[in-house]
Amino acid sequence: MTTSSMRTDPEWPAGERIWRYLRLIYSDDARIDRNKWNYADGCLLLAAKQIFDATGLSRFRDYVLRYTDRYVRGDGTIATYRPEDRKLDDILPGRAVLFALRETGEDRYRLALETLEAHLEAQPRTSSGNYWHKKIYPHQVWLDGLFMAQPFRAELDAFHGRRECLPDILSQFENVRRYMRDEKTGLYVHGWDESRTAFWVDSSTGRSKNVWLRAMGWFLMALADTVEAAGPDMRGELEPLGKQLREALDALLPWQDRETGLFWQVADRPDLHKLGNYLETSGSAMTAAAILKGCQLGLLPEERYRPAAEKALEGIARERLAERDGALVLTGTCAVAGLGPERGRRDGTCEYYFSEPVADNDNKGAAALAMAWAQEILLRQGAVDR
Repeated sequence: MTTSSMRTDPEWPAGERIWRYLRLIYSDDARIDRNKWNYADGCLLLAAKQIFDATGLSRFRDYVLRYTDRYVRGDGTIATYRPEDRKLDDILPGRAVLFALRETGEDRYRLALETLEAHLEAQPRTSSGNYWHKKIYPHQVWLDGLFMAQPFRAELDAFHGRRECLPDILSQFENVRRYMRDEKTGLYVHGWDESRTAFWVDSSTGRSKNVWLRAMGWFLMALADTVEAAGPDMRGELEPLGKQLREALDALLPWQDRETGLFWQVADRPDLHKLGNYLETSGSAMTAAAILKGCQLGLLPEERYRPAAEKALEGIARERLAERDGALVLTGTCAVAGLGPERGRRDGTCEYYFSEPVADNDNKGAAALAMAWAQEILLRQGAVDR
């Protein structure tokens, strides 16, 4: 079956609707032309690479290369990048740089990767060994940071034929399980402060108060992406990550909305919908993307997990892709959420997560949907090939 026929599969009409939206999003380079090296653009680039893998369409490859060409200078320095900020967010676009190096062989990309690797070597850590999320968040680990850094490390190791980072990667994920997983629900909170001094912590655990859906989405994708990035030869050694993925999904999936297939902004509090909790797009798409990649990698049994992912994608296509002026618009994505740093509204309460703006065509939501769509296409192609 050709890629074109996969996109118009009569058994999956939501796929064509999503594909129509993605073609529109990736027709506009202005979405990644903000004169800033940043993780949100990095997400769009990763998704473009996955679409290229699924379809073979060169314009998605070229989309990534136009970005890396613009930011990575001839001497390997990265425009607008500030290593002194020590932000894990700045590592994520490095996966696009590694793709560019594979595609072009240009030495400037190798030098840029060395810069990002040096960044991680100097990144401050907790006493238990995990990276601080950013320098401005001392002693803090956020679920987001796992996706920003760990798949990059695993992929760079694999590219160089090394396995040096794997023990530390496994340790950082295990620490997150130890310190950020709620034993009663099995769900993971957004952040943890080892020092227990941040104003938003539970003083007995150092954890933030609630389960923010997109943080869970970042975490689930980090688990699946790290296993994939390390390569098939490392799958056995990374089985703990597969087990952690299954465990986390088993905790989250019972909270999936039965009618829409989406998940809640504060994942385990649908009872607060009258107070502002809502079905959020980006985290729902991230959960679907992680499930579908996990199925591809053999980490998850398809018959058990894939239906939940497809239900989420179908719900997004039906409930969150709105027709406006003849174009599709992706609605319902939380624009941003965080914890601190200064005492104030970013306190990790449910009310805080409900208060952040909800955006249309947000890069994080669009990228997550693209990743999930690409993984579904690859699974469908694999079924045909088999």
